[in-house]
Amino acid sequence: MLPVFDKVAPPAVGRRLQYNFSTQTPIEYPVAKFMKTIAVSFHPGLLLALYLAGVAILFPAPAGGSDLQKIYAVKAFGAKGDGKSFDTLAIQSAIDQAGKSGGGKVVLTPGTYLSGSLHLKSHVEFIIEKDATLLGSAMRSDYVRGDRFALLLADGQEDLTVSGAGTINGQGRALARDVAQRVATGEVTSPLKPSGSPNENERPSIIEFRNCHHAKVTGITVRDAACWTQIYANCEDLVIDGMQVDSAVCENNDGIDIVDCRRVQMRHCDIRSEDDGICLKSETGGSGCDDVEVSDCRVCSLVENGFKLGTSGKGGFRKIHAKNLTMDNTRRSAIALESVDGGVLEDVLVENVHGTNVGDAIFLRLGHRNKHGPVGHLRNIVIRNVRVEVLPNKTRVMAILLGQEPDSNPSKAPDENVCPSSIVGLPGHPVQNVRLENIEIIYPGGGVPRRRSVLLGQLDAVPELPAQYPEFWMFGELPAWGFYCRHAEGIKFDNVTLRVQSHDFRPALVCDDVRNVELNRFHADSTGSGPAIVLKDVQGAAIHNSPAPLGAGGFIKTLGSTRDVQGESNQ
Repeated sequence: MLPVFDKVAPPAVGRRLQYNFSTQTPIEYPVAKFMKTIAVSFHPGLLLALYLAGVAILFPAPAGGSDLQKIYAVKAFGAKGDGKSFDTLAIQSAIDQAGKSGGGKVVLTPGTYLSGSLHLKSHVEFIIEKDATLLGSAMRSDYVRGDRFALLLADGQEDLTVSGAGTINGQGRALARDVAQRVATGEVTSPLKPSGSPNENERPSIIEFRNCHHAKVTGITVRDAACWTQIYANCEDLVIDGMQVDSAVCENNDGIDIVDCRRVQMRHCDIRSEDDGICLKSETGGSGCDDVEVSDCRVCSLVENGFKLGTSGKGGFRKIHAKNLTMDNTRRSAIALESVDGGVLEDVLVENVHGTNVGDAIFLRLGHRNKHGPVGHLRNIVIRNVRVEVLPNKTRVMAILLGQEPDSNPSKAPDENVCPSSIVGLPGHPVQNVRLENIEIIYPGGGVPRRRSVLLGQLDAVPELPAQYPEFWMFGELPAWGFYCRHAEGIKFDNVTLRVQSHDFRPALVCDDVRNVELNRFHADSTGSGPAIVLKDVQGAAIHNSPAPLGAGGFIKTLGSTRDVQGESNQ
């Protein structure tokens, strides 16, 4: 029979309460002494009653763990969980108490908890249980700024976890409207963007962790941010596991941004975003992103790229491994590797990628936006085991010239020939050492000469655009339907197949100003009357085990100063 307890008020902030079973009164007690003095066994019903009453329950830790496992139910600190009352103060009180006590589990039980910004603390696990929702306020005045405004903030913390099967909802559309109204009244001085959206710095994200060590986010669902969904900057030993992201209600809704972080594991995540799905950035001139592994993730980006390194790349990217990725209905590139801000992008392996209905398969770009700084490097890249189906696209560049948003009104933009995958550096600054292995890309074809088409005798007409924001369509009409390489060195195609579903007047592959290109087991569908491969100003080419397409008007056409082409006679 369970003992009968008098009703006891929830513990005050700053006290940790336990029960003396003989006197039925709350006292402060070390766990070891408490366990020796109790006269009754723990009964599941009793534990549940204590938990629901808001008592901080202490359990013996498993072998090898910490001394105590402490649970802080936020309702014990006054949270209502009714979706109407502001629970910010109550939730923050539970977090602060857990932090002061050396750590513990802060739990949101089923309900809807309306809140503004919360500051997470070291050694605290913030748990959102199934059927529980942390609902971000729709008023910007309820948020505070870390580096940016965010709902969950942590800076300089360690051993920090956000977990559970519940949901965080940022109410992004309503929150962005609130920021726009504050711009109209003059409270927010940053002007609206040309699209009508508030500036990115003024719209809160959902999660922002900076300078944190041993942080983990697992299991939760994150929805509807007003800007970038989640940002992890200058963090070390970061784990993102089993997260569901559905955030496509505002501009700049990146699924996840990993910025200047080291030793990161991201796995088993499902991301639907408006902007870039999984994006690594480097905003400082330090070491950049280093030792990052992304695996077993699904990405759908309604407007932008699936897996991207860049655009911010001041420090750069090193030892990046992405594998087992699925890209569905991703508007731009499935794989985009960009170094345009002076950093070094090197030692990258991307493998086992499957994409359907994507705007582009592979885009590698070395640019120079930092006009007064050095050109960066893009080198030592391996992309293998990739199969991508490219969708028919409407004009991107033409839509911009017409003053239209490239993706917002596709029916009003004229058709444009489909862009190929591309590897593009700068004169004197080549993309170096890229290996493409076991690649199959399926294109819709249908390319016909248009007013802006670049013909084979006009390859120099393709613009350089060193300072332009990098996107696969940035150069306008490209002279190949399958792959375009320019200003590159040490490029190897090994078992690469380019398919086209209908005739395209352009060649499958164009290499312009490339040194040491190797084609082994290169297969391309027929391009009709024109050559399959065009080499312009190529110094050193080896072509093996690569048959000419049936019905092609020719196999290889050389232009300019091309020399040292080996293996043609064996085709």
